Amino acid sequence: MTLETLDHRAPSLFKQQASRTSQLALYSALALFLMVADARFKITAPVRVAVSAALAPVQWLVAQPVLAYQNASRYAEVQQQAVAREDAARKELVVMAQRAELAEELIQENTHLRAMLELRERSLTPGQVAEVVYDSPDPYTRRVVIDKGQVDKIEPGSPVLDEKGVIGQVTRVYPTRAEVTLLIDRDQAIPVFNPRTGARSVAYGDASSSRAGGLELRFMPSNADVQEGDLLTTSGVDGLYPQGLPVAKVVTVDRRADSAFTRIYCEPVGRVQGVRHVMVLKPLNRTEHPEAANMAAQAETEKADRAAKARSKKEKAAAEKAEKATAQPAKDPA
Repeated sequence: MTLETLDHRAPSLFKQQASRTSQLALYSALALFLMVADARFKITAPVRVAVSAALAPVQWLVAQPVLAYQNASRYAEVQQQAVAREDAARKELVVMAQRAELAEELIQENTHLRAMLELRERSLTPGQVAEVVYDSPDPYTRRVVIDKGQVDKIEPGSPVLDEKGVIGQVTRVYPTRAEVTLLIDRDQAIPVFNPRTGARSVAYGDASSSRAGGLELRFMPSNADVQEGDLLTTSGVDGLYPQGLPVAKVVTVDRRADSAFTRIYCEPVGRVQGVRHVMVLKPLNRTEHPEAANMAAQAETEKADRAAKARSKKEKAAAEKAEKATAQPAKDPA
């Protein structure tokens, strides 16, 4: 018989283990006793405190990964919310800046339009408001294009003004657009009048590189009475511009001893650069010089006076002749 066939279990005689039923009854009674004792006498409170104190470091150590995960999740969520709020605030700030800029632009536009409406009310010449669409693409000219044309009854030669004064003249007209040549264009000229001295002259667009954007009074004698700050207005002798519209101010008077003429530089009163809304007046379309018209009217008046005097002389002579004719038969019977 080998050792593997031997039974190593103890014989049933030496088995002293209680049965399962007795164990259950014992444990149940012990649990009931402990619950009643804890409820009545609090005998397990010190044990609980001791166990809690002993297990506190273990609980703290076990809770750290969970707390770290929760804090990391909360930090990421708060950071995302902060970034989203910052982006929303930046977008709102941009929108508010755009609105503020648009409001400022609308205020300036409203001010300009009101000024032009007042100018239209003061002016006896009919006109209409137009908006500048874009500048001329030609770099060698100073022109702008407005949104009114033949459909709006815009005529070539129409004076163009802003709220301060003359800025140019309509030179080309299309069905829905019109081209305005500014005063500072080198090919543009406008007759002007100096109210202080009563002198008339012609202002030309200054094409010099050092004074681009101005006007020049040419062919003025060296002894001309022109001072810095003089306001020049339209003289009306060209038959297009109404008389008395502000044109420019004299900024420099250059008198040279070696020349018989004085170089006079002027600055336009109106905004010839960056203007947005303009007033287009109807041209006067006079075919003759106003002084010539006055002289012709004076000549017609004098001619009418001479004709009236001659007619009165003829009537007087006829009346005297009739009196003589009536007086002659009375003398014959005598």
